Amino acid sequence: MTQAEKVYSDEEVQQRLTGPLQHWYMEDGWLRRKFKTESWKGTLMVVNTVGHLAESAWHHPDLTVSYAFVVVKLKTHSAKGITDKDFALATRIEDVIQWQPGKEGGALEGTPADDQRFRYIKYDAPKA
Repeated sequence: MTQAEKVYSDEEVQQRLTGPLQHWYMEDGWLRRKFKTESWKGTLMVVNTVGHLAESAWHHPDLTVSYAFVVVKLKTHSAKGITDKDFALATRIEDVIQWQPGKEGGALEGTPADDQRFRYIKYDAPKA
């Protein structure tokens, strides 16, 4: 027998939208995030990354896809609300999409951010 998953109240969700999830928000019962991209190529890279992570996790978001943005919407359908699954997948998506190796130091340089030819995503600055 499986145990029911805890569904978080709107207030509990808001309290958890800090740190790595500071750019996520709650709207109409969904945990949401809009990723701004530089072009269709960047949009497809975000969609494919989210798709891979969701399929690996076996927890699937709804997506809105446009030329220069992707909106990710998470909700645990079986629980009819936001659960730990949604926070875990949102955190993993955030970690991968916002990863900037050049800012970490080390062997990987990262994409040249100052060259328009190579930019594909608009990285978010931390909220104050």
